Parts: sequence; structure tokens; C-alpha cells
Amino acid sequence: MSKYIKLVHFEFNRFSNIFFILIGITIVSQIISVFTSANNYLRNLNQLVYREGMTKEQFIEQYDYMSLHQLTASVWFIGPIALCIVTLLIYLFFIWYRDWLGKNSFIYRLLMLPTSRVNLYMAKVTTIMLLVFGLVGLQLLLLHIENMILGIIVPSEYIMDLPVYETFTYRYEFLVKLFPNTFMQFSVYYSVGLMGVLVLFTVILFERCFRWKGIAIGIIYCILSALVFTSPLIVQSTFLDNFFYPIELLGLIVITGLIVTTASIMVSLYLLNNKITV
Repeated sequence: MSKYIKLVHFEFNRFSNIFFILIGITIVSQIISVFTSANNYLRNLNQLVYREGMTKEQFIEQYDYMSLHQLTASVWFIGPIALCIVTLLIYLFFIWYRDWLGKNSFIYRLLMLPTSRVNLYMAKVTTIMLLVFGLVGLQLLLLHIENMILGIIVPSEYIMDLPVYETFTYRYEFLVKLFPNTFMQFSVYYSVGLMGVLVLFTVILFERCFRWKGIAIGIIYCILSALVFTSPLIVQSTFLDNFFYPIELLGLIVITGLIVTTASIMVSLYLLNNKITV
């Protein structure tokens, strides 16, 4: 266990500089978004209500209440989120390919460490998930802080408090999956995300072991994994005409998800232990 923890610490440190830069960009950019959006709202409020005599009801009808939802229209707010997502997607590949870069491939030094290769594999998986949860946790914290700042800047009668999970609902519904509002949704979304990471790692190892042939094998493996995972939905909609109850369908999807996840881990470890030699 100690060697596994040391490998996780090692992998995290290799990305830590970029990780903290992403944190800094997100904090600064979204705070700028709060102040610019709030100031624009106040400028309209002062001009129309306090100078031109528009009623509160007319102003709210035209400009709506000030809320976190309005912040999502700003590139200063959504830009850092997109940057973090793209960076982590790139790092899913880089966390493996970096070890093969250079004249003296670092991967062989890692594989020669006096520890099971399972620890090396799981350390990379754990690092990815820690980075994801770290950035998601930061965003949840920032949303509460930004809501407090809005409450200080904008008069309370023009503020609408929104639950965090409703912040992205209208403009960026796909981001709701990053910030689910129930434990069940959290478990489903992030379990599927973890499964996707494991499948991608398997594809990368296929390519590293068999090169061009490995790319073809990896694509086939991705297609088969997707078919296995979604097979209950395919059967439900194609052959059985909504035969299963929702809870039964969810149970079947959990089973197929576990099959894909287990297969990805087993295949990846087989490739690491038997097809990559030092």
C-alpha cells in the first residue's frame, strides 16, 4: 500500500504545476466574471430605476433577477471550466505517453521498480480521479463564494438564490453531470466517467504494445465496450419494447458497466505484465 501511495504522490506531483495554474486561472477568471456581471447589472439598475423611474417589476421583467445563472453567459466564467476539461482530457493520454517520450523511455524505469505493476496502473487511474474531484470541488466552493459576493454587491431584492445544480441547467445542461444534485446521480455519472478512463487506458496500452495494429484493436475494443455497456438500452428499445422497469434497467446497466470496467482492468494489467518487457 505504501508503494502505491508513493506512486500516486509521484504522479500527482508531475502534474501539480499545471493543476495549480488551472486553479489560479479558474479563481481569477470567475471572480472577474462576478464583478463585471454584477457591475453591468447595477449600471442598468441605476440608469433605469433610480434615474429614469422604471419600476422594480418592470426592470426585473426586462433583466430578470441577478443570479449565478447570469454569470454563465460570460466567457470569463465558462472559459476556465472548458480549459480544465480540455486539459484533463489531453492529460488522459499524456499521463501514459509522457513516460515513453525521450531517448531513454522513463516507462522502463517505472516498470523496473520493486513493486507490482498493478500499483503503477492504479496510481495513474487514482491521479486522474483526484484531479477531476479536485477541480470539481474547487468549482463547487467557488459557486458559493461567488453567490456571497453577488449578495454583497447587488441589492438583496434583485437577487435570486439558485441551487448549485441549477446554475448550468439552461445554457450548459451537459455540465449538470459534473455537479449532480443527488448521490445517486453522482455515483452514476462518475462511475461511467471512471469506466471511460479505464477503457481509454486499455486502448492506449493496446497501441503501445502493438503500434498500428494496436490502434485498430483499440478501436474495436472501444466499440465492443460501448455495445456491452449500452446493450440493456438497445435491447429495451429495439426488441423488448420497454419490457424492463426503470430500476431493473438501471440494475442491468450497472452489471454491464461492471463487466466493461473489470474487463478493461484485466486486459490492461495483462498487457502491462506480459506485453511490455524491460
